[in-house]
Amino acid sequence: MAEAMIAPVIGSGLQPVEDIYLYDVSSAALEGFKKKYPGIKTAQSMQEVVEKSDLVVCAVKPQNLSTEFFTQIDPSPDTILLSVVAGSPVSTFIKGGFSKVARSMPNTPAQIGKGMTVWCATDNFSSEEKENVKKLLSSFGKQVYVEDEDFIDMSTSISGSGPAYIFMLMEAMIDAGVHMGFSRPIATTLVHQTILGSTLYAMETKEHPVVLRNSVTSPAGTTASAIYELENGKFRTVIKDAIWACYRRSLEMGQKDSNVGPGRMGKSFVIVPKGELKEEDMEN
Repeated sequence: MAEAMIAPVIGSGLQPVEDIYLYDVSSAALEGFKKKYPGIKTAQSMQEVVEKSDLVVCAVKPQNLSTEFFTQIDPSPDTILLSVVAGSPVSTFIKGGFSKVARSMPNTPAQIGKGMTVWCATDNFSSEEKENVKKLLSSFGKQVYVEDEDFIDMSTSISGSGPAYIFMLMEAMIDAGVHMGFSRPIATTLVHQTILGSTLYAMETKEHPVVLRNSVTSPAGTTASAIYELENGKFRTVIKDAIWACYRRSLEMGQKDSNVGPGRMGKSFVIVPKGELKEEDMEN
C-alpha cells in the first residue's frame, strides 16, 4: 500500500520526489524504488526516516508491529504517524512511543488516484496537521474523516477489502461470457465498462440502487430471470456475510472482541495474545 501512495503523491505535486524518504528491510525493494522513482531518498534505518520526516507513513504487515519493531524508533512528540496497517489500532502506536497518530484504511485503486480512504486521528492534532493528512490522502482518491476509530475497522470490510469482492464478481461475469462464446478480451471489455458505467450512473443520478435495478428489470424479462437466480442463490446474504466476516477479522487482528454481527450477540470472547493463555485461565 505504501507503494500505491508514492506515485499519486509525486504526480499530484504534493511532495517533490527528492523530499521523500523510504525504508524497507529488503535492500532489493529499496533499489527497485530508486529505479522506479529517480531522486527518491532511501534510509538505512526506520529511525533515520523518523528523524528526517514531518509525517511518517507506516505500511508494514500487522504481525510485524512487535515490541522489537518499536524499540528501533524514538520519535519526537511532534512526529506525525500515519498508519495504513490493517487491524492495528491507534493504541498500538501510542504504546510504541508516538503521540500523534492518524489511522487510515485506503484501498488498492489508490494506485491510479481512485482510492477510497477512511481515517481518524488522535485529539492532539492541530487543524493544520489534520489538513496535511487530508491533502496526502486526497492525492490518491477520496477520503472520509471519522471521529470514532471503530469506523476504521468497519470501513476495512467495505472499502478496504471491497475491491476484491468486485474483482471476484468481474471474474465470474467474464468467465460466463467466455463460456457463452465471447473471446476473453471482448468479455473483459463488456464487464469492465458495465461495472464502470453502472457505478458512474449511480453516482450521477444519486438514486437508490433498488430504483436503478428496477429500471433495468422488466416483468418476465431476461434481467428478471437473472435476478431470480441471484435471489435463489442468496446473493445478498453471501455478500453481507462476507463483509461481516471481514469486519470480524479486522477486529481480531486488533485484539478486539469479534463477537459482533448477525447471530453473534451471545457470549463475549476475549482475544488473548499467543503464549499468554495459562491453564488456570482456561479453567475459569
